[in-house]
Amino acid sequence: MRVVVMSDVHGFSLALARVLDDVAAIGPLDGLVVAGDLVEVGPDPRGSLDLLVASGADLLVGNTDLDVVDAARHGTGGAVDHHAAAALGETGIDRLAELRFSCRFTPPGADSPDDDLLVVHANPHDVRRRLNPELSDRAVRDVLGDAKFSALAFGHHHVAYQRRLDGRLLVDVSAVGNPKDGDLRCRYGVFTWDAGASSWMAEHRYVDYPLEATIRQIEASSLPDKLGTIQRLLRASY
Repeated sequence: MRVVVMSDVHGFSLALARVLDDVAAIGPLDGLVVAGDLVEVGPDPRGSLDLLVASGADLLVGNTDLDVVDAARHGTGGAVDHHAAAALGETGIDRLAELRFSCRFTPPGADSPDDDLLVVHANPHDVRRRLNPELSDRAVRDVLGDAKFSALAFGHHHVAYQRRLDGRLLVDVSAVGNPKDGDLRCRYGVFTWDAGASSWMAEHRYVDYPLEATIRQIEASSLPDKLGTIQRLLRASY
């Protein structure tokens, strides 16, 4: 079994298109998941959502997706939330509001959730608490709680890393649209079930960022802070 997980597109449709092309080139899959934060930040919320829907991927909810829905329905949030909400329109907002929190993949022959690949945006219980690589083992266990899985795939922090804790694999697949570990490449995760070892393995795939085209797209967009968006993208860090 092989599953691709990506996350944090954040409205950067050109980066998303390049990643989807790379995914198509690596061969057949048993699943494709996008783990939330789909549309808010970048210049093309509507185009990003259209590409995601056309891909047939399982789409999960992230914290900024909830923020965009709240902006559209309750008038909350900042200018970037309202930019995304206006671009999506009612149909797009309805789609965001219906996103699932998580999804699971059970490997062949397994009969326990302890063998599953669990995919979420940030952690198994909410869309905001980060599983930072710097957290102690105790702090990670506190965030994970009683969740059942063999491997956990997530985004939210935009920093690619892998960690094994108590025999389980934790993988931050980082971000398609705006990574934050100083490396401005799109990235995503490929998860493979090793039947012989009865465990999941993961690798990060890196894709060159369509930077010049994205900058032109930002400049031509209706984003409220074009220069700041470009500067933050180029910095690729917090």
